[in-house]
Amino acid sequence: MKPGIHIFLFLLVMSQLACAQQPSKSEGVKKQTASMQMTDKEWKEKLSPFQYYVLREKGTEKPFSGEFVFTKDKGTYKCAGCGEALFTDEMKFESHCGWPSFDREMAGGKIVQTEDNSHGMHRIEITCAKCGGHLGHIFDDGPTETGVRYCVNSASLTFEPQTKGVVSADTITLGGGCFWCIEAIFDELKGVIDVRSGYSGGKVVNPSYREVCSGTTGHAEVVQISYDPSVISLEDLLEVFFTLHDPTTLNRQGADVGTQYRSVIFYHNENQKKTVQRVIAHLGENKVFDSPIVTEVTAFDRFYEAENYHQEYYALHKEEPYCRMVIQPKMEKLKKVFKNKL
Repeated sequence: MKPGIHIFLFLLVMSQLACAQQPSKSEGVKKQTASMQMTDKEWKEKLSPFQYYVLREKGTEKPFSGEFVFTKDKGTYKCAGCGEALFTDEMKFESHCGWPSFDREMAGGKIVQTEDNSHGMHRIEITCAKCGGHLGHIFDDGPTETGVRYCVNSASLTFEPQTKGVVSADTITLGGGCFWCIEAIFDELKGVIDVRSGYSGGKVVNPSYREVCSGTTGHAEVVQISYDPSVISLEDLLEVFFTLHDPTTLNRQGADVGTQYRSVIFYHNENQKKTVQRVIAHLGENKVFDSPIVTEVTAFDRFYEAENYHQEYYALHKEEPYCRMVIQPKMEKLKKVFKNKL
């Protein structure tokens, strides 16, 4: 544990948001909308004429004419409009339909599905959640265990080959109130590979958001974090975690009240358990908080990924009252205190 952690924390504890001034998360959830807005002129300057036709005018390339129909290289497929990562080579399969096909998307609510009744057909259109670019359509005739086929135009994609060398990733599952807050924070850290919002700690299988909000499932709102320990250590992650939520309030963060909002760490192995216990003991010995830490420390069992509209929620809804009044101050704190980790 870094000796300076208690200094950071002590300075921040006194500035924690007053619970009574925070709006409750239960105000409601909106569907994702594109967060990247550009004019047609700007899009035409950024994209090739054919990319503009497909991405912005919902065009379709001829079958078997696209660049990525038969590619099998390892890497990541990104939106050609904004660069958002959408698929990996492991999700791609040969469907013989004439367009690149994928059996699932990357986590994080990166793709929006919308009913499409154009051309006398009923289909489900898929668009990039970040820029709104048209990707293609999704069908329920996939041959893999997911049962779906993302049929995507090559012109809607770019490809980033996998770099040499394999990243050795580790995973930790954390709960500190609303998962919108925690996800937004850890998304910003160097060395964090992926952050997914979801539910852990309860007995209900595949719970819905509504069920978890009832407080009867035993599940907590959590984020599952994949990270590269050669870039960011578990101690560093815990330092951020304990700084940007209140670990001394039982089953509560601000105006969000209930067991689903409890402070909790689900460790994935014994080494993680020992590290967590050491960090908490250090905080207690240095009296960083005025009240005892009540963070639950439990062995990880199951993680259920939350519905798509919860993923990347802050990034897509920054203007909503909850995001502005609760999450934004935490993000400002993050940038001020942990600038070197971003």
